[in-house]
Amino acid sequence: MPILILVITLFASCGSKKQQRVVYEKFPVTTPALKDTFYVNEYVADIHSVRNIEVRARIGGFIETIHIDEGQFVKEGQLLFSISSQEYKQELTKARASLASAVAEAKSTEVELNSVKMLASKNVVSKSELDIAQARWEAQLAKIEEAKADEASAELKLSFAKVRAPFSGVVNRISNKIGSLIEEGTLLTTLSDNHEVFAYFNVSEKEYLNLVGERNIDQRKNIVLTLANNKQHPYKGVIETVESEMDKSTGNIAFRARFPNPDLILKNGATGKITITNPLDSVLLIPQKSTFEIQDNIYVYVVDNKNKVQIREIKPRLRIPHFYVIESGVTDKDRIVYEGIQRVKEGDQIDPQLIQMQNIMVQLDGL
Repeated sequence: MPILILVITLFASCGSKKQQRVVYEKFPVTTPALKDTFYVNEYVADIHSVRNIEVRARIGGFIETIHIDEGQFVKEGQLLFSISSQEYKQELTKARASLASAVAEAKSTEVELNSVKMLASKNVVSKSELDIAQARWEAQLAKIEEAKADEASAELKLSFAKVRAPFSGVVNRISNKIGSLIEEGTLLTTLSDNHEVFAYFNVSEKEYLNLVGERNIDQRKNIVLTLANNKQHPYKGVIETVESEMDKSTGNIAFRARFPNPDLILKNGATGKITITNPLDSVLLIPQKSTFEIQDNIYVYVVDNKNKVQIREIKPRLRIPHFYVIESGVTDKDRIVYEGIQRVKEGDQIDPQLIQMQNIMVQLDGL
């Protein structure tokens, strides 16, 4: 009987040990990946025509004729407005008469001068009389030049009565109608050439330094403009100029990009959004869902070679959709908990289930 009891005891002991074997919870883990990727910066942009000018009257008078309409495309040199010109025609007639009188007077003084020269050569008149005759003739020549200038000025003023387009473009609002009395400098309309447009946008100092770097020349030539309806402008732009100093109140600096606009969709005064793509070569990526934050610091759970979980702080360089670009804290040799970080704590031992980062990227890109 004692032998039977001993055998039963041994079997019971072995069964107890089998029941005590620990089964660890499974957690998906992954390894940070070195990848070529990119990130984008977006900026609010103000759109302006490359050429947008105010058309103003250069003389006063009544508007006699308006030859165009608002929104009309006009060609360079096309007649836009006719201003009453009667008084300017009279001024031109007067100037031409003054010129003719000056020319006639000059001829008379020239005849007189030649006569005095002949008498002076015979010592009939004194040298002083010759000098006086010479001065009269030269003064009359000066009057001719003055009369010519008056004539040219009168012709110029008369030409101002015909207001023409300085370049090809679209006519905007016409403020004054036919019969309106206007003064010199009165705004008649504005004219916009929208075949190309400027987009002005402000950039932070850090982003400015990245954009002007020599290696980023290509990205400055492929600027994307998104319109107010969230549709992309079909033509890429190029950054042309940067202002000479930072705005001290904002810490930003203004950029100007030029965009082709052959379809004339973009208008002066419109707004949009500039998108600049920035390449990143061989950077370390981890999924954002693998991280958690404590007092403004970002952490991940790293799994050691004994499958124990350790908390580790990381320093992200920047955030891109679904991922962090890592500056320091982990390497591409580490294993980190990918999902379920709310259910794990430092020191826990887990059953890691490796998921390749490439598979994670494909999954997240489809979201």
